[in-house]
Amino acid sequence: MGEQPLRILVCGDADGRINVLFNRVKTIQKKSGQFDLLLCVGDFFGSSPEAQEEWEEYKSGSKKAPIHTYILGAASHDTVKYFSNSDGCELAENITYLGRRGVFTGVSGLQIAYVSGREAQQEPAPAHCFTPKDASALAAPLVTSSKFRGVDILLTSQWPRGVWQYGNSPDINTKFCGTASIASLAEKLKPRYHFAGLEGTHYERLPYRNHMVLQENAQHVSRFIALANVNNPAKKKYLYAFSIVPMKTMDPTELVKQPQDVTENPYRKSLKESKKEKSASTADFGEEEPAPQFFFDLKKKDQHQGPFRKRQSDGDRYAQPKQPRRPPQPTGPCWFCLASPEVEKHLVVSIGTHCYMALAKGCLTPDHVLLLPIGHYQSVVDLAAEVVEELNRYKTVVRDFYKSRGCRCILFERNYRSQHLQLQVVPVPADKCTTEDIKEAFVVQAQEQQMELMEIPEHSDLKQVPILCTLSS
Repeated sequence: MGEQPLRILVCGDADGRINVLFNRVKTIQKKSGQFDLLLCVGDFFGSSPEAQEEWEEYKSGSKKAPIHTYILGAASHDTVKYFSNSDGCELAENITYLGRRGVFTGVSGLQIAYVSGREAQQEPAPAHCFTPKDASALAAPLVTSSKFRGVDILLTSQWPRGVWQYGNSPDINTKFCGTASIASLAEKLKPRYHFAGLEGTHYERLPYRNHMVLQENAQHVSRFIALANVNNPAKKKYLYAFSIVPMKTMDPTELVKQPQDVTENPYRKSLKESKKEKSASTADFGEEEPAPQFFFDLKKKDQHQGPFRKRQSDGDRYAQPKQPRRPPQPTGPCWFCLASPEVEKHLVVSIGTHCYMALAKGCLTPDHVLLLPIGHYQSVVDLAAEVVEELNRYKTVVRDFYKSRGCRCILFERNYRSQHLQLQVVPVPADKCTTEDIKEAFVVQAQEQQMELMEIPEHSDLKQVPILCTLSS
């Protein structure tokens, strides 16, 4: 017999509207049956006199929470007064403060990690804040265990920075949303569910992977869910109900099943981006000095220094104006570099900032076009972020155009001989073939040519998929 799942409710910022929250919970339980826990993220208490009076009724025992309720600590200076112990304690019957940070494990084996408050930029942190060191100290003892696979639930007041990468976008301005330390914590702890508040909106991100496709064994997926404020005027969702079987009692095969809409991990970045962020972090906090570096100059020799040239001094370096980054340049003539005299410009249809569209010289079907980067990039995986963004816009517009003409399109990459990426876009009549027909045609042709095709899951980041080649004589 399988393990009985736990039924859990999670709410966003209560902001002192405790009666409204518990009345709503009572209604849900009357209709759907009893739940095991209520977990509260964001600010549970309010700063108004009315909110304080409302809380006193529960603190004194004249009112009682209808469910075992676990809350995070203060996320603002005004509500610190409600928490007398930073290590967690029972505040009223059925209402427990988890603490500043830690891991709560229930009798069922359900493991809940939590971090209260907002990230502080200085030490010591105010009572309503945590520091990146707190997040690291929470993760360290867990991830060092050889048996660690992840936690069931992660509760944080703040959002993780960049959680929307590779997924659906939230309906708020993300410029100043979330913190890197919570993102790092989520990447390390691999929560099956991660809940957060404070942003006043509901956002349910597509599930994301915790492993790299074709490089690591399959692991469970993670889901990030942000909840709005209780009783908000816009009627955004502030209460989330779900069932969960603790990870430690689940069948491993069931645990790692991947839903169809799973995406790449939003916290995993390319090596170049990681180095850039690390460099910025070091500059901001002065954690370590970079090691001295020296560079070879193979183009010219200094008559006094021989074949080597030492690093410029800071004064010399800053005196020179910074040059804008240029796209890669070909080593020889290229038919597809827009600035090249070899390009057949009469075929060009549209020119953007980083990409252009041209008619195919040897078209496979009418309206067959090419999408190409203006710079000399060899493959999609080599493209800079701004080039990828514009290329995706081109693809969207072209798909819409073909759809209006009753067609669907096949896109494939080609850089044979020229070493310049060509994204071939071939329209086919929608009423003559389905997506499965197209897929089958590729598979059959590959088999006839003794080639092996490997299907990459939807929403994969191609830069994180290794290049696998099979050569046959």
